[in-house]
Amino acid sequence: MRRLFFITLLLAAGLTHSQAQTLQLRLLETSDLHMNLLDWDYYQDKQSSEVGLVRAATLIAQARAESANSLLFDNGDLLQGTPLGDRAARHPSAVHPAIRLLNALHYDAANLGNHDFNYGLPALRLAMKGAKFPYINANVLSPNGKQAFTPTTLLTRKFTDTEGKPHTLKIGLIGVVPPQIMEWDRQNLAGRVTAQDMVQTARAFAPKLRAQGADLVLLIAHTGLDHDADLPPGSEYVAVQLAQVPGIDALLLGHQHEEFPGAFFKDYPGVDIEHGLIHGVPAVMPGRWGSDLGVIDMTLDRGADGHWKVRAAQGAVRPIFDAKQRKPLVEADEKLAHLVAPEHQATLADMRRPVARISAPLFSYFSQVQDDPSVQIVSDAQAAYVRRLLRGTALEKLPLLSAAAPFKAGGRQGVSSYTDIPAGAIAAKNVADLYLYPNTVQVVKIKGAEVREWLEMAAGQYARIDPQGPAVQDLLDPEARSYNADTVDGVSYEIDVTQAPRYGIEGKLINTQAHRIRNLRYQGQPIDEAADFLVVTNNYRANGGGHFPGINGSRIVLETPMETRQVLGAYIAAQKTLGPQADGNWHVLPVPGVRLSFTSSAAGAKYLPLVPGVCLSGLLEGGWARYELRPPAAPGAPAPQTDYPPVPPAN
Repeated sequence: MRRLFFITLLLAAGLTHSQAQTLQLRLLETSDLHMNLLDWDYYQDKQSSEVGLVRAATLIAQARAESANSLLFDNGDLLQGTPLGDRAARHPSAVHPAIRLLNALHYDAANLGNHDFNYGLPALRLAMKGAKFPYINANVLSPNGKQAFTPTTLLTRKFTDTEGKPHTLKIGLIGVVPPQIMEWDRQNLAGRVTAQDMVQTARAFAPKLRAQGADLVLLIAHTGLDHDADLPPGSEYVAVQLAQVPGIDALLLGHQHEEFPGAFFKDYPGVDIEHGLIHGVPAVMPGRWGSDLGVIDMTLDRGADGHWKVRAAQGAVRPIFDAKQRKPLVEADEKLAHLVAPEHQATLADMRRPVARISAPLFSYFSQVQDDPSVQIVSDAQAAYVRRLLRGTALEKLPLLSAAAPFKAGGRQGVSSYTDIPAGAIAAKNVADLYLYPNTVQVVKIKGAEVREWLEMAAGQYARIDPQGPAVQDLLDPEARSYNADTVDGVSYEIDVTQAPRYGIEGKLINTQAHRIRNLRYQGQPIDEAADFLVVTNNYRANGGGHFPGINGSRIVLETPMETRQVLGAYIAAQKTLGPQADGNWHVLPVPGVRLSFTSSAAGAKYLPLVPGVCLSGLLEGGWARYELRPPAAPGAPAPQTDYPPVPPAN
């Protein structure tokens, strides 16, 4: 009996000792760098303290110095996004400049993002080849049904516990990307790979990693959060659903270009933004362009069974820039910048090459609320290009329309994300500023009724205005994305924002009786809804990007190899001197008794004398301002008198 008592004491002592083993582990994440390797704005041709891996690297060094145990990951959308990325794709080097920096920073692993497929599979594989760390993706498959990339990896790392004792842990990693890559990059991927649902993939691989001895399983998921807790398979934003997959210890997120934890997500299901948890699982999303570093701090306890368990965790983001005070929080790592100096200088030479002249400034501060020259010029260029291609073909006689959207319209991209090109010489950097993506020109054939639905979907960017509501109401829906706010030239129309949106952001018909598009006309007559129309657009939209009704890749009648940027550059160069001007083919209908308000950069105020449809209503923190749409004045009527504050002087 006495022996049994001592055995019990020994067992209890062993259990206590085991439970006392505690280890602090820090996970660090970058995501959606989009080739912002340096703190440089290639479009404005100036240094920017708001972007850049070289500045995030300073945060990485600080975070590592604070923790005995850390791991560093990248979550994709690394290889595309700036002219530096375009040049790297056109002139491949032994080691891609982005990979060169990740190698120098000793990343532990990286996942693929959707934009990493933009230059095609050969370019992607060539870039990955230079990595000194594992690249993973589990939900993209080859035609034979096997994973096209390394689906998971098991890192073996030595860490020290809180008492300084060493331990060897195995960290399992799974990588996933939105299956919508098959729509967005159809021309690069169709017939070469397929993509599976992200949640299904995580469910399949988490237990496999556990069986291989993983102490922790981390999911690097290039996805964000959706308000809807019950999404269909294959959805784009599934972080909430991934957090409920058994066996996942932490989520490293991206794609959404937001910061998690953050106030943007406070009303999302299962979210604890105070602690950075989704359904109890620690998660982080570090903004975009190197704006933030994602940090998850985990406390691990080793139980009597020898297994490590997560006892507590906290997710947070650390910014490189104080947006309210408009000041940098860290300096750039100049040694890191030196590693890509040759490519940077070559890119600057490309971007500074003169193209033509413009007789008026081009800016996008008000491109979401009225017909805008910065969008018009893209629409005109791609239409002119396609007209030449259609000469002498069976399609030549069909009505030709052209769709384009504002890409740089602030919002989640920040107060500096606007096109602002002064009158005078225009260079290649300005052309790139007008069209950010390496999309190609494509043409779809649809009916007049589908043109209307296209515009209804685009009009979802606006909030619903209550004619009986407050005197001032927000015009823009903060959930909408400006790159889906297509305008269509070749027709004229009005937008009635007192109507509910007909479609949701994901293209679902949500208000069957709602019709925001009014007075839709072609050549001055009501559009023939049964007639055929050609619409020039880009490969992203033509293949289903943005979930526009009926536009899913099946309606394409012309695919061109030309990037829209190339077409735009050639169009501008051919003009030599041009006067950018919108044709005013659409407008938002005024709502009597209601002032339609929206937020844009305060820098746009200097152009208000050129924009009679907009007035300033107040300045905000962080370089933002509130503006309002002016109702159109009757011909010959005097300008309306207002009590709005005066426009600040131009800088």
